[in-house]
Amino acid sequence: MQIQWYPGHMHKAGKEIKEILPKTDIVIEVLDARIPFSSANPLLAELRGDKPCLKVLNKSDLADPELTAEWQTYLEQEHGVKTLALTSRDPEKMRRIPELCRKMLADQIQDDRIVHALIMGIPNVGKSTLINILAGRTVAKTGNEPAVTKTQQRIAIGNNVVLLDTPGMLWPNIENKHSGFRLAATGAIKDTALHHEAVAAFVAGYLSRQYPACLRERFRLELIPESDDAVLEAIGRKRGCLRAGGRVDLDKAAKILLAELRSGALGRITLETPDMMERELAEVAVIRGQKAEKKRLRKENRSSSKN
Repeated sequence: MQIQWYPGHMHKAGKEIKEILPKTDIVIEVLDARIPFSSANPLLAELRGDKPCLKVLNKSDLADPELTAEWQTYLEQEHGVKTLALTSRDPEKMRRIPELCRKMLADQIQDDRIVHALIMGIPNVGKSTLINILAGRTVAKTGNEPAVTKTQQRIAIGNNVVLLDTPGMLWPNIENKHSGFRLAATGAIKDTALHHEAVAAFVAGYLSRQYPACLRERFRLELIPESDDAVLEAIGRKRGCLRAGGRVDLDKAAKILLAELRSGALGRITLETPDMMERELAEVAVIRGQKAEKKRLRKENRSSSKN
């Protein structure tokens, strides 16, 4: 399964980023601390080259603190990358970003020179809220729906740092199906892009393996079923999501589970680990190789048939 969700303004944003990156000193990438890998745009990794990058793990108050620390260590193994775990509940820590940017560029710029920082992040990751706190005023529209920001902006945030803001941008094709489910679960992909039930079943299965205590406590489950769908059905029964004949309304149960995950009502949960991502990247590489081989064979067959 491949998820494709690439509105026209995101295509435009991609072109703008390619044009503006050479004029910037540093990149600030806002990530969702619950999915630090899946919320990172692989196109940025290709485009930024050796340019310094501050990866902000936002919404850290919703994420598992131990895994957030593990992710920070993992991400900072890359040359030129620093991380900062943030939450809008701690605006003072957010305001450290301009100073941190200047420190990361200490060997490259004069003290009085303006620093141009490109800030980017996928939809619904909290980028606009962060910008408003840094600017000290409302300059970026916020909302719970993804893809709110549509145009590029330049915003002075103090300490001679100017932010170059871009629309939240997903990449054209999300190859890793697991990342697609995680993006949908956290609200980065519009709810119309995937079926609620499939996303919620994915979340239910993950929680049953990684956070069973959260499931038992929140939904008062004595036993957690083995299959993902059965877990979702058990949640529906506990919450009274029943149709005629006692059948569970899985769509309603799915919406309840996803809403409580996104709000933090289930507890501080991270949906991926560095080890999981290494395994999934290896799987994607194998699939990509298989597709390339099939494409090569089709090309050879077409050439042979012409001859």
